[in-house]
Formats: sequence, C-alpha cells, structure tokens
Amino acid sequence: MPIIKSAKKRVKVARTAAARNAKTRRGLRDALKAYERAVASGKSTEVAKLQPAAFSALDLAVKRAIIHKNRASRYKSRLAKQAKDVGVRLTAKPKKVTKLEKPASKQQTRK
Repeated sequence: MPIIKSAKKRVKVARTAAARNAKTRRGLRDALKAYERAVASGKSTEVAKLQPAAFSALDLAVKRAIIHKNRASRYKSRLAKQAKDVGVRLTAKPKKVTKLEKPASKQQTRK
C-alpha cells in the first residue's frame, strides 16, 4: 500500500478507471455477441436493429480509449459486410450540421 498521499489517490483513481473500462469493455462484447447471433440466425430485421447498437458500442470504446480507432473501423467494416451478406441495406449517414442556427425568438432586435 502506498504511503505518499498522491500515490494513494492514484490507486483510487486507477481502481475507478479500471471499473469504468471493464464496464465499457463488457458492453462492447455483449453488443458484438448479440450482433453475431443475429447474423448467424439470418434475421435481417434483427440485424438491422442491432447494427447501430454495435457501432455505437465501438464508438464509445474508441472515445474512452479502450480500443484503437483503426481497430473499431475494421470491426465496423466487417460487421457491415456481414449485414450486407444477410441482406440488410446499409443506412445512410445523417447530414452533418456545420453551423447551428439560432432560433428567431432568441435573436435580439436593434432599435
């Protein structure tokens, strides 16, 4: 056990981070396994439902530095190919909003 105060804090912080990482990793594994089961069953509606969840879990793992972004990209590519083989059409990505417009009611008028 550490004696220095800052070292004690690092142990506590590391323990908290490890728990958070384990939860994220478990969620990722569960989402991927559910997706693989759906692909194996061949039900395209179920695959289409689980695909966004699997992609979201991968993105979250990248955001929290659990896996590398290139690894997530490879996974997404493979999952998309599996979905295509089952017969699921890929969903179009939503348009990116580059500039947020303010609502008219919040704009001040000059006198």
